[in-house]
Amino acid sequence: MTVDDRFGTDFEEQRRQRLGTARGERRHGPVTDWATDFSHVEPEWYQDPYPIQDDLRQRCPIAHTERFGGAWLPTRYEDVAAVAYDTDKFSSRAIIMNDMRPPLDIAPVGAAPPISSDPPFHHSARKLLLPAFTKTAVGKLEPGTRAFCHELIDSFAGREVIDAARDYASHIPMRVIGDMLGFPPEDRARFGEFVEGVLEGIGDEPEVRLARGKKLNDYLLAQIQDHLANPRDDLTTYLLNVEMGGHKLDPFHVAGTMTLLLIAGIDTTWSAIGASLWHLAKTPADRERLVAEPGLLPTAMEEFLRAYAPVTMARLVREDMHWQGVDMKADDWILLSFPAANRDPAQFDRADEVVIDREVNRHAAFGLGIHRCVGSHLARMELRVALEVWLQRIPEFTLADPSAVAWAPGQVRGPRALPLRIA
Repeated sequence: MTVDDRFGTDFEEQRRQRLGTARGERRHGPVTDWATDFSHVEPEWYQDPYPIQDDLRQRCPIAHTERFGGAWLPTRYEDVAAVAYDTDKFSSRAIIMNDMRPPLDIAPVGAAPPISSDPPFHHSARKLLLPAFTKTAVGKLEPGTRAFCHELIDSFAGREVIDAARDYASHIPMRVIGDMLGFPPEDRARFGEFVEGVLEGIGDEPEVRLARGKKLNDYLLAQIQDHLANPRDDLTTYLLNVEMGGHKLDPFHVAGTMTLLLIAGIDTTWSAIGASLWHLAKTPADRERLVAEPGLLPTAMEEFLRAYAPVTMARLVREDMHWQGVDMKADDWILLSFPAANRDPAQFDRADEVVIDREVNRHAAFGLGIHRCVGSHLARMELRVALEVWLQRIPEFTLADPSAVAWAPGQVRGPRALPLRIA
């Protein structure tokens, strides 16, 4: 079977149609008031969003903007949780906030199932992925991940300064996810380009984003063609063969889930590893304690996830309504900032501090409700192993140039440039 046989020659045109049409034009420009004109693609936000979120939580807990065609930003944990759990009022058919609105008929599947799926479809789509992400399945990946982390650090020999984001953190999930999907190792360098194109360029013109999406789509179709011709034991072959409701998955379901695994599976962990190393580089007391007490790392890791949660998700309002004191319109965005929820002092003691021995830590870094991250066991394993190996091999390190640290824009925040002095 070929791609054309199952996916059809008009797959690309159908994909474009499913992205929808633009609503609203203004994306960029100075923010006049974060309560009425917020933007998650402005430098003030992605370089340091926490003071902005803290201010909004005090004076305007649900901020609004006309950018991106209209959007809302709750900053209290209880409001973020309320949206995340309410699938009747809020749809997940699109989860990356931009000025495009996908058509209603894309629900309940969405563009990247199951994260973009609404009930009842969501339950079945999510269930398909669970076997690949159990603790047992993830445990089998740990030895190879650990060995790869050592290989990366071996490559630093003789260097005084390295970019821990590009030279270390990014490579780990690229290797793990690429292998799980059965993609060629030599293609890993392209994965970062795909991640940045999908998640960091959301403020660009629609045609620019469509062109980037086509590159990713073409790549995935090539991988699908190869797997149809040469089936093997990996997630791509599994998705092509598995049945749901007695039928093989729709082509858009297959391609959308592959996109989700590749993009979200890489960027979230890349960002979490980088943010954790950034914290330890600038906080010698925490670094020294973890080196002396390696058994504390799992607890500290949860605190890094809370304090530097990388992921913000989006929902779409289903119909006009009055909610929590504000008037929302159908197809308004709701930006679910799990980072803001994790810093809410009503939910966490010393919420603005990083407490690496925090005992009670029910953070929302992996999301809340039915869309809680299906790959949380995998992400935790990668983060733990990456930090364990780093601290064993490089117990002393500092920021080489704090001003050179650069953070990713958009809805997954982590260091994109992280120069560390390691010798």
